[in-house]
Amino acid sequence: MARIGITYEDVQRAIDTLLQRQEAPSVQKVREVLGTGSFTTISEHLREWRVRKDQRKDEPPARGMPAPLQALTENLWEQAQQAANESLAHYRQLADQQVAEAHEQVTESGRRAEDAEQRESALSGHLARLDERLAEHSAELARSQAELETAYQANEQLQKQVERLSEQASKAQQKMEEREAHFQQRYRELEATKQAQLNQEEKRHEAAEARLMNLLDEARLEYRQAEKAQYAQRNRLEQQLDRTQNELKAQHQALAEAQAEWQRERMLSQQREDAAKTEASRLSAIETARQEDIVTLTERLEQRDAQIEALEGKLQDRLWVSLERVISDADHKAAKED
Repeated sequence: MARIGITYEDVQRAIDTLLQRQEAPSVQKVREVLGTGSFTTISEHLREWRVRKDQRKDEPPARGMPAPLQALTENLWEQAQQAANESLAHYRQLADQQVAEAHEQVTESGRRAEDAEQRESALSGHLARLDERLAEHSAELARSQAELETAYQANEQLQKQVERLSEQASKAQQKMEEREAHFQQRYRELEATKQAQLNQEEKRHEAAEARLMNLLDEARLEYRQAEKAQYAQRNRLEQQLDRTQNELKAQHQALAEAQAEWQRERMLSQQREDAAKTEASRLSAIETARQEDIVTLTERLEQRDAQIEALEGKLQDRLWVSLERVISDADHKAAKED
């Protein structure tokens, strides 16, 4: 539903201004003439104007351009705009698809980074538990050493046992240090791998953005080229129409001159008839000659009318051929792009 603001009368006045400029009305051009208004509102009013124009197509057009030719020109312009919009929508869909794929790749990289962080957290917990166990062994060793120091003189066997425990503790300490070094090395490797993956994903994201910008630039270029081609086609049709109208004007002028000549001949014949009433035989001969002249002029007029109809038929055939060529070129271009 059209929004309140731009009325149908405003749009109709803008369309009349465009027609006076010999320009086909469109949503963009009507908005340029008005200087304001939403595209939706203007589009609905423009559609209503075309419906009303179709309902009045049997009425004589206000301007010199024939109504079928004007409708044909507008149809060509709308089809060219539709083809350009479909091409632009196709490239936009392709660009959106590539951007979505790039976002999916970034999401996958983030998931992998989270997995690496979880593994890193598990390793850190394991190291913490090893530290607790080491602390427990150290405390136990300290208690054993304290007990051995008080009972050293009384029991040599206990001393030997303490020595064995000390040796085992040393080995355990060495193993703990080796494991800690191993875990530290593994942690650095995982950190380096995660950083490399993040760098790689950033490069992929930048490449995807570059491809997207290139596709958008190509779509804008193709749209401008299609618009220029349509403008050139419309200029050629308008020039062809001007030439045809000039030819028709010349034919009508020649017809008017022939009719004026015929009228002069009729007046002269009437004058001669009034002046020569006493010469009946001569008047009959003159009247017969004038009748033959009238038949000849009538035949010439019919030939002129036939020529005018033939020219109008050729003009319609040329316009239809041009329309079919434009439609065929648009379909061929759309098929190549698909």
